[in-house]
Order: sequence, then C-alpha cells, then structure tokens
Amino acid sequence: MTSHVTTHVLDAVSGRPAEGIDVALWRVSEESAERLAAARTDTDGRVRDLGPEELAPGTYRVTFATGAYFAARGVETFYPSVTIDFFVEAGRDHYHVPCLLSPFAYSTYRGS
Repeated sequence: MTSHVTTHVLDAVSGRPAEGIDVALWRVSEESAERLAAARTDTDGRVRDLGPEELAPGTYRVTFATGAYFAARGVETFYPSVTIDFFVEAGRDHYHVPCLLSPFAYSTYRGS
C-alpha cells in the first residue's frame, strides 16, 4: 500500500531533518474536521505513510506539532503548531506536503 499523503520537515535553523514531530492528517469541511491518520517524522524528517491509499476529492489539513518539537530542544517558538490546508483533486494519486520550519517562520509548497 502506498500512502496518498507524505511529508518532509526540515529545520531551517539547524539545517537538518526535523525528527520526532507529531503529524496528523484531517478531512475538513465548513462544519467539521475528522482526523484520518497520525504519525511522527522519522530520522530523515519524513512521514512516508500518512493516511490511506486513496482520498476522495476535497479539502484536507496536515498539522505539525511544532511547539513540542522546539520545547524538547529548549528553543522558544511563536508557533505551537503549523497547519497546512490543501485540496485533493480527483485522479491524482499522491500529495507531498513539505514544511520548512524555523522557530518564528515556516513555508511550504506543493511537493512531488
């Protein structure tokens, strides 16, 4: 089975993969949010299996527990979590949602 969603988190301050960040995948609508999966980044800062093999078209959310990650390292941060919403299109079999992280900023892009 191949996961429909994967992620990679890089710590921009240390220049290293962000190991040990809890990550969750959610299906969201205007009325609710349903947690579909949870995982933790590996030694390479990756989650290679986040959620099911297929997702129905719609809006999804990936959340990263960044506050706990920085607290474990004794680093002050502005963001207790990072939330990235994205849209799944019909017929697309994989989404890679990366995060470049620092204590006071983050960025993302549509990965491949």
